[in-house]
Formats: sequence, C-alpha cells, structure tokens
Amino acid sequence: MPEGNITSVKNFFIVGFPGLHPKYYGLASAIMLVVYVCILLGNGIFLTLFVRDRRLRKPMYYIIINLVACDVLFSTTTLPKIIARYWFNDGVISFLGCFTQMYFVHYFGFANAFILAVMAFDRYVAICNPLRYANIVNDSTIMILCFASWLMAEPCVLMMAIRAYPLPYCAANTIVQCYCDHAAITKLACTDRTPYGFPALIFTMVLLLVPLAFIFFSYSSIMMAVFRISTTQGRLKTLSTCSSQLIIIALFFLPRCFNHMAPYVGISFSADTQILIIMLYSLLPPMVNPLIYCLRTKEVKEILAKSLTRSTFLQFMKNRVISMNITRAFH
Repeated sequence: MPEGNITSVKNFFIVGFPGLHPKYYGLASAIMLVVYVCILLGNGIFLTLFVRDRRLRKPMYYIIINLVACDVLFSTTTLPKIIARYWFNDGVISFLGCFTQMYFVHYFGFANAFILAVMAFDRYVAICNPLRYANIVNDSTIMILCFASWLMAEPCVLMMAIRAYPLPYCAANTIVQCYCDHAAITKLACTDRTPYGFPALIFTMVLLLVPLAFIFFSYSSIMMAVFRISTTQGRLKTLSTCSSQLIIIALFFLPRCFNHMAPYVGISFSADTQILIIMLYSLLPPMVNPLIYCLRTKEVKEILAKSLTRSTFLQFMKNRVISMNITRAFH
C-alpha cells in the first residue's frame, strides 16, 4: 500500500493500562501526580542548591545538572497527558502532538544515556588517573561532553520521527501505552512496519549500548583499580565515591535491558505488566535520583542541611516551639 496517501487519523487516544478498571482511574492519576510533584520538587531542590551555592560549581555537579534537566523535561513531556487521561478522561492527543511527544520521549531518553556515560568518564578519571584529574576533567571539558551528549541524540531520533510521520494511518488510533513512542505509533500504520521498525530498533540499540559499553568499561577499570588498593578502608572509601553513580546507572539501564531481552529468553508479560515496567524505568530514576544526589553525596548533604537550618519557616517553627515551652513553664 503506498505511503502517505490514505492517512485519515487526525487524533490518537492514549489508553494507558488497558486492564485497569475505571474505578481505579482516580487512584492511578493521583499516584502519577504525586510522582510528578516529587520529580519537580526533588530536582528543583537540587537545582536551587546548585544556583545558590558556589561550592557545587564543579564538573561532577555540572553533569548532575544536565541529568536533572533531562529528568524534568522527560517527565513533563509524558506525565501531564496520562494524568489528564485518568483524571479527566482526556486521553486524546493530536496527530502532530503525538509525534512531537514521541520525538522528545526518545530524545531525552538517549541524551540521558550519554550523560550517564559522561558521569562514568568522570569517575574513571578520578579513580584510575587521580593525579591527572584536574587537567583532564575541568568545567570546559564537561560542558563540551554534556553538549555533545545532547547533540548526539538528535540525528537518530529526528530520523525515526521523519520516517514514521508520513506513514499511512487509516484505521485504529488507540495507543496502548502511557505516552506516544515509536513502536506504539508505527504499529497503527496501514502498511508493513518492518522497513521502519527494524532501523528504529538498530538506532535504539546503538544509542543505548554504546554508552552502556563505555560505562561497563569504565566501571570494570574502576573495580580493578579498587582491588589494587592495599587497605580495606581505602577500598571502601574509593567505592563510596562512585556508589551513587552506580545506583543511578543501574536504575536507568537494568530495567531497560530486562524489558528488551525478556522476549528472547522466553519471558512474556501481559500488556499491563509491560507498561508498568516501562513506566517504572521511565519515572523511577527521575524521582529517586535527587535523593541519591542529596543523601549519598556528603557535600550536597551538608549544603542541604545548612540551607534547611537557615530556612525562614524552620526558624519560625523553632521560635514558636520555644515560646510555647516558655509559656508552659510560667503556667
């Protein structure tokens, strides 16, 4: 069937979880709203600390700020529409709007993968070449690498969108997913999607596996360097410097790899389970990452504690408690 001549779909409808009973729609939307607020709040706190305190103007924190931007933008691209779908039964998204969402979903996901590779590079140099760290990893180097991360994600995602947009969409318009992605959209095309789906799969694997391969190399080198340290205390101290990054990387890559590899090892899921896995690896890292930055990084933890101590609200509550205790003492 020739392309581009019978497209009659003007809107798509985002189904979300196909097996979810309508009586749970309110609960689902409330949970997603809480997740979205937590993502905005947690990442917003770190961004505020970064802007206000010059001690965080270091290469590692420039990387984290790029990760913060990626997490917030990805969540803002995906969550408001699915919240509206369950809260107001408004799952309709325009044809162009769906492709725009698809573009940004994949773009922010791939950019995130490259930024995590930059994070691994930072730890690799810090532990394997500590004497040269200041010369190799400086502000300008990290800024260039982070800019390259955003840039490298662009061509493949743009190509995926350009190839998918003119396909003929002439019948079904329901997307069984919580947001528009390439696989969910192209499945609805009235043509053989193999010539479009297979190159997209190759692009996806390359853009995820290349940074993952570098991350694996970096942390393998780090582990070998750690084992060469003579004292147990020295090993633990060195591992603690990269433990937070390892948690962030594991949250991003492991569920994705599991989801992609499961069909090839004989593991099958229902549509609801698969969507739940996708939502977990899409939204759990943006929600958990700020806790990791703040609670597992000594410098950030100290700055956060100092900021909370100086907080006007906390000072007001402290003075209020003191005045109440004085009043009770006199009575």
